[in-house]
Amino acid sequence: MEGIDSLKKYLLTVHPVRKTGAQKREFRQWLLRELKRAGWKAGEETYGKWNGSVNVVAGDPDRADIFLCAHYDTGSRMLIPDFVLPANVLAHICYHLAAALALAAAAFLLALAVSFPLDQPGLMLPLFLVLAVAGLWLAAYGPANQSNANGNSSGVLALMAAAREVRPGKRVCLVFLDNNERSLLGASAFKKRHIDKASQCLFIDLDCVGDGEELLLIPSKYSRWDGALLEALESSFPEGEEMRPHVLSKGLQYYPSDNRKFKFHVTVCACRYLAGLGYYIPHLRTKKDTVLREENAAYIARSLARFLPAYLDGGAEE
Repeated sequence: MEGIDSLKKYLLTVHPVRKTGAQKREFRQWLLRELKRAGWKAGEETYGKWNGSVNVVAGDPDRADIFLCAHYDTGSRMLIPDFVLPANVLAHICYHLAAALALAAAAFLLALAVSFPLDQPGLMLPLFLVLAVAGLWLAAYGPANQSNANGNSSGVLALMAAAREVRPGKRVCLVFLDNNERSLLGASAFKKRHIDKASQCLFIDLDCVGDGEELLLIPSKYSRWDGALLEALESSFPEGEEMRPHVLSKGLQYYPSDNRKFKFHVTVCACRYLAGLGYYIPHLRTKKDTVLREENAAYIARSLARFLPAYLDGGAEE
């Protein structure tokens, strides 16, 4: 797609980290200019100092029937990668449980190393609790990860590419969500402000779509009954192009992102595949998160341009 390489280069060199208020503000100024250049009427939605989120909304959320979303904030650096296995829930739970136990063990050993030489057994428990809480705090609010190509610069790039590919219409709204890394505050605030839309409309969430050729399209348990939706996804995301799409409408899946805030949703993520393990997303929130395939963003944007008229009244976005 024309221009997607320049968008990617600017995003990863000028706005690679979007964690502080100033970094996010500078990114949003650029994003608003690009959306205007693509023909979209866009603005910011703010939700007060307690929430602290600022979402960028393009289109009219009060009239839209479909919302295309991606979170634009980036997270802190983690010593253990945020390894995601969307279609292997047991392995996903076991991995993150093991990571939590490793954090607890490190806090315990460090507390022991301090209290034992001092011959202060009463110090052991409070020091362990302080260290464990500090570890959790660092994971959520610690130093920024400097490499965020896949998480979630890839979703931002794909949604920006879709903004160029999709003709602006009153039934489609683009939402760049803030504070995914802070307990999904941006998605929660958008849901609260647009409660009727959040509970009735379809949300397509683009998250970590840059690393891997296996494209998973995961409808929520409330969306699986929608035959027209599944048919439109199957026909609009064809095989034989840059990616191998998989509509996962059966079995148990779990994806830990903004999609969880919206009843009717489809999560879109790119994965690698390993026999015996299944689909997985590696390197998130580590220095190795450096892969963002332009062809993934281009494929997703073209597919969404096919999907919208196929799903909205059989052909008309207006």
